[in-house]
Amino acid sequence: MKKYMRWAGIALIAAVFIGTFVFLYQKSVPKVTTYEINTAQVLDIEKTTIITGKIEPRDEVNIKPQISGIITELYKEAGDVVKKDEVIAKVKVIPDMANLSNAENRVKLAEISLKQAQTDFDRMKNLYTEKVVSAEDYEKSEVALKNAKMEMNNAKDALHIVRDGISLSNAQMSTTLIRSTIDGIVLDVPVKVGNSVIQSNSFNDGTTIATVANMQDLIFRGKIDETEVGRVITGMPVEITVGAIQDLKLKGTLEYIAPKAVEENGANLFEIKAAIQLPNDVKIRAGYSANAEIVLERATKTICVPEASLEFVGDSTYVYVLTDNTSSKQKFERRAVTTGISDGINIEIKKGLEVGSKVRGIEKIDESKN
Repeated sequence: MKKYMRWAGIALIAAVFIGTFVFLYQKSVPKVTTYEINTAQVLDIEKTTIITGKIEPRDEVNIKPQISGIITELYKEAGDVVKKDEVIAKVKVIPDMANLSNAENRVKLAEISLKQAQTDFDRMKNLYTEKVVSAEDYEKSEVALKNAKMEMNNAKDALHIVRDGISLSNAQMSTTLIRSTIDGIVLDVPVKVGNSVIQSNSFNDGTTIATVANMQDLIFRGKIDETEVGRVITGMPVEITVGAIQDLKLKGTLEYIAPKAVEENGANLFEIKAAIQLPNDVKIRAGYSANAEIVLERATKTICVPEASLEFVGDSTYVYVLTDNTSSKQKFERRAVTTGISDGINIEIKKGLEVGSKVRGIEKIDESKN
């Protein structure tokens, strides 16, 4: 038994020794690094920027009442098409007591004035018939009677407007009927029947009864960084991708660049707007998130290599051109180049490289050792 244990120990020591020797030998053997090889080729290349924003209607109008009251009828809901001057809602007037009292007093005074003017006219008419007064005096009394009648009508009309919101002389233009001011689609109706509404005037904005917009005239609104705003100008073509609609790309034209930046999260951003060319068979909803792609620079038929092939040292740029790929070890020559624009994958080589040149790429990973 002791003899057996002794031989087992000797075998274990020998195995450890041999394993250590093999490990150290493998470590001492130089590692051969191989790289992917990229070929310089002629391509069209573009430098673009992507701007995140939203799709919005160019004209979005809030419809507000000209009187205060309570909503009694709603004739439209979100999504409905409306024409200009089409009725959206009806409001029951809650008159201001001070204005109502003034209007009623005006009617009473007009009645008194009219009664007096009628009496004066009847008297003057009799005197004129008897040739006691001149025609001039008679005509003056007639004009006074007409003025009194007109004032009576105006006072009654004003009373109806204050009390009911309806003009006796033009019921079609009643302020109790809330009408759309443009052709379009109702985007939102934030009120319900029974809600109180406040008129729009110089002291307050008033209650929005509906929001209407022309959904055939849309714009893209986004913000561009200050490092890129100097490269864009109005009139540039824009390609717009709507995230909610797969494979939909819309054409647009840049039409506005803000003259002043706004700061967001430490970055200075400039607002831009682009007019969208909307096909007739495409329907877009307001508020869709979208990305706008603008081509900042373009180079056609230029020599390009993958950007990963470059080495940057200070202000200089280099590539490693393959000189020998026949032996077990790749051989490269370091060469300075002049670069142009990049699209994030390929980069333009203006000087220092010929078409078809083989350049070093990224290091290959030996998966057999993993």
